[in-house]
This record gives sequence, C-alpha cells and structure tokens, in this order.
Amino acid sequence: MGFNCGIVGLPNVGKSTLFNALTQTASAQSANYPFCTIEPNTGRVAVPDERLEVLAKVGQSQRILPTSLEFVDIAGLVRGASKGEGLGNQFLANIREVDAIIHVLRCFEDDDITHVEGGVDPVRDADIIETELMLADLESLERRKTGLEKRARGNDREAKEQLELMEPLLAALQAGKPARTAIPAGKEVEVARLQLMTTKPVLYVCNVEEAAASTGNALSEKVKKRAEAEGAGVVIVSAAIEAEVSQLEEEERIEFLDGLGLKDSGLDRVIAAGYRLLGLQTYFTVGPKETRAWTITAGTKAPQAAAVIHNDFERGFIACETIAYDDYVTYKGEAGAREAGKLRVEGKNYVVQDGDVLLFRFNV
Repeated sequence: MGFNCGIVGLPNVGKSTLFNALTQTASAQSANYPFCTIEPNTGRVAVPDERLEVLAKVGQSQRILPTSLEFVDIAGLVRGASKGEGLGNQFLANIREVDAIIHVLRCFEDDDITHVEGGVDPVRDADIIETELMLADLESLERRKTGLEKRARGNDREAKEQLELMEPLLAALQAGKPARTAIPAGKEVEVARLQLMTTKPVLYVCNVEEAAASTGNALSEKVKKRAEAEGAGVVIVSAAIEAEVSQLEEEERIEFLDGLGLKDSGLDRVIAAGYRLLGLQTYFTVGPKETRAWTITAGTKAPQAAAVIHNDFERGFIACETIAYDDYVTYKGEAGAREAGKLRVEGKNYVVQDGDVLLFRFNV
C-alpha cells in the first residue's frame, strides 16, 4: 500500500533542498534557476514514531522497521502553467498522480536568490499555484462534460450520474474556488476517481530563514492565517537548516537542534503532518525478530489491515489478537496483557485503532 505526497511550489522556493533533506540524498538537483528539476524525483522516508523504540524494548526485538511515506519532488510551476507555460502540462500531470500536496512557500528575503515573481509574497505565491491547479481542473471537467452530455442525451444512466457528481465541482471552480470546497457529502470516493488536483489535501510548508526556524516570521504568520481559513495544515521549516541536519549523526543532530531551540527537525514535522494529511494511522507487530510499524487508512477493518502484511492474511483471515499500545507497555508485553485481561480477540468487523499491537490468525 503506497501513499505519496507531491512537493510543489514556484521555482526557487526551496522544494528540491527540502526533498534532498527529506530523503538524505542529493538526487534532486538544487540550483538558482527555474526548472532545474526536470523529472519528478521520488524518495521514501521513514515516519518517525517514538512508540517503536518502546515496543522493541518490551518485546526484546532484534531490529526495528518503521513505516514509510513517499515524497515526490515536482518541478516548479509558474503563472500560466495550466496553459502550458514553463513545463506546466507535464508537471500538472505529475500532481494528479499524488495523494496529497505539500506546498512549499518562500518566507524569507535573500537578494542572492531570485524570485520568479520579482519579490517575496507567500500568499500571492499560494494563489498563483492554486489558480493554475483550479484552471487545469476546470478544463479537465469541461472537456469530460461535453462527452458525458452526449451520452446522457441517449439516456446513459452512468453519464447522468457523472454529470450530477461534477455539477457542484464545476460551479465551485467557475467561481474561483477549489473543488474540495464542493465535494458532495458521501461522494468522496467517487470524486477522488476524477483525479482533480484541487480536491487533494494540502499542507503548507513555510521555508523561513535560519533565525526564524523555531518561531516563524511575519511572512509565515500570513500563511498560517490562510491555512486556518482553508482548514489546511502548516509547518515551519528552514530548508537550509534541514539540509545540514540531514547529514548529521543522531547524537550530533539532537545537539544541533537543541542549540537552535528546536525539539525535533522540521522534516520530522513535515513527515508526521503528511502522514496525518493522508488520514493514515499505524498498527504494530512485535516479536523477538522485529518490531514493525504498518500503515493503514483510518477506519480500516482487521482483514484489510492484515492484507498490508500479505494478501493471504486477508484471504484466510480468522481473527486477530489485539492489545492497545498503552496496555502492551503497561503490562510489559503480550503475556502480561493477556493475564490482565487486556488482550482481545477481534473478528472481521473490528476497526483497527492507531497504536494497536496485532497478531493475525489465518488459514489458507
């Protein structure tokens, strides 16, 4: 089960620097000119979770395997991208393929780094990107509408249902609002199949100067207000600091961050926020060989959670032994939890909770 976040933004806002730090590689070229990222770069990163260390200690596991999230570095868009300006069409297609959008905004002044719009204004930059995505979505829906209307005139029921689904989305886009503001209740899955960019959840990442890494600045405050109005997430980072931190060993990293007044790295916050943005949660398996984290969407039932490990687990699912994380730790493992009556045997309709420690029973 793969989940990914696309990193977007105007040229020279720090996208590739952030991506390089996220993946601790130099696979995405950083340069002070537009369109230096010609193909979308992809990297998988571990999702930080303090619970893994605790569980591994209790379970005396030999190794720890965290869950991961995929990030895609998408080249900088510019004004007019929806009409093919810059490398617009190619990269709009890449955005359609991701599950969520991480929108990097430049929130620092630096005369040595040019800005494609001639000056620093993160809210304007956010408007530019969102406008291009809305225009591209509008064009996509209008193109589909023409074909569907022809079929609907021939009493095609599926075409009529599609037109009904698209109607409020088109109205929103025509009014200059993202499609996510008009998704009909209970139709989220159907709308997702339309692959509209402005229905995807958004996380704003404010790239600030080093001195503002722990507090933010006046520019990032403007972004925060925008995010609150939209119900979007926001994280403050200094891409320059993150690039340096990503090269340090764990002990040096902690010391370096502490010296800057930071409890954790901005990247850890971006990864965690991206995980939440996708509506994901984690369950664990613990044994002498390994403690491992597994990713599922919130609301996943036990058989489908088992399939994340192996499809046979779902096909032959019988039940799962379930211990809540806190109970596993409090009662020092499976035996103690069982003795305390905290181990439950759950069936096919059990909705797995974040932090559950599971053991699946199956037969194929």
